[in-house]
Amino acid sequence: MKITSYGVNAVNAYKNQVRNVKSGDNKATFADKIEISKTAQEMQGVSTYSAERAERVQQLKEGIASGDYKVNARQVAEDMLKYYRF
Repeated sequence: MKITSYGVNAVNAYKNQVRNVKSGDNKATFADKIEISKTAQEMQGVSTYSAERAERVQQLKEGIASGDYKVNARQVAEDMLKYYRF
């Protein structure tokens, strides 16, 4: 019994496949590109967030240490209900 392989050697996973590029003035290069959305670019520009957060945390720590920090129990309960209902 003879087994012939028709077209099996057309794709070789161990060799780079050749890409056909149309010749012209612009030589096309094949490279990965990344595009960042406008929203992501705006988010990158907000660097004051960490400073504002650190300041707020420091205020809360001082309020708790001095005993001036009061918790609004009604607001906590409402937020918990919203969280567990949805």
